[in-house]
Amino acid sequence: MRDGVIEAVEARALDGARLRYFDFVMAAFVAIILLSNVLGAGKVAEVVLPGIGPWPFGAGILFFPVSYVIGDVLTEVYGYARARRVIWAGTAALLFMAFMAWVVVALPPAPSWGNQAAYEAIFGQVPRIVFASIAAFWAGEFVNALVLAKMKLWTRGRMLWTRTIGSTVVGQGVDSLIFYPLAFLGADGWSTGLVLQVLVTQWVLKVTWEVVLTPVTYAVVGALKRREGVDVFDEKTDFTPFRVRA
Repeated sequence: MRDGVIEAVEARALDGARLRYFDFVMAAFVAIILLSNVLGAGKVAEVVLPGIGPWPFGAGILFFPVSYVIGDVLTEVYGYARARRVIWAGTAALLFMAFMAWVVVALPPAPSWGNQAAYEAIFGQVPRIVFASIAAFWAGEFVNALVLAKMKLWTRGRMLWTRTIGSTVVGQGVDSLIFYPLAFLGADGWSTGLVLQVLVTQWVLKVTWEVVLTPVTYAVVGALKRREGVDVFDEKTDFTPFRVRA
């Protein structure tokens, strides 16, 4: 395999291959997942739409969909099995982040440090939101990877845009359907109407983001395929999510 020469291979043919950029893509994926959950998952922002009025949306929408773009790149270039490893790495990172936040917030503050209340407001995590976030991420990412890998076989590797957008429609739909009801339905300040409104808004905006970023996805996928020299097709892949090894 050489730069500029792309070889269509089954996922198992990558065993032992020297993949120069896989680790960097995985690191970017995990970083986006952690940062979007810390900075944007719990905040509801609002914009005023002409002719509609105030419209609330989750602030995490600005950056979280980038993880789905990276997930598409992982599955498209390296195959479902390696994307599965990355999703499990992201899940483990989210679990550790939740545990670390709980420990740090619970530690008694020094008498001279007066920021405990602000710290709790930012990093103190409601258990149901943590559970909802991790469950939605895990399910949504695996559905996204599965749909993309299957569609790649159906389209024989053509029309990349159909599978990046199609997988996002389904994967982000699963993510939103799990997260918002689990996290906020019945919570103070969250009416059923607001939950449904934010859920649908998030889903539409995430899919829109995927459409807008399609040229970027094409560029990154093309560059990685050329530099790695591979184009993986999951023809004999075991699609169970309950494995860590590729």
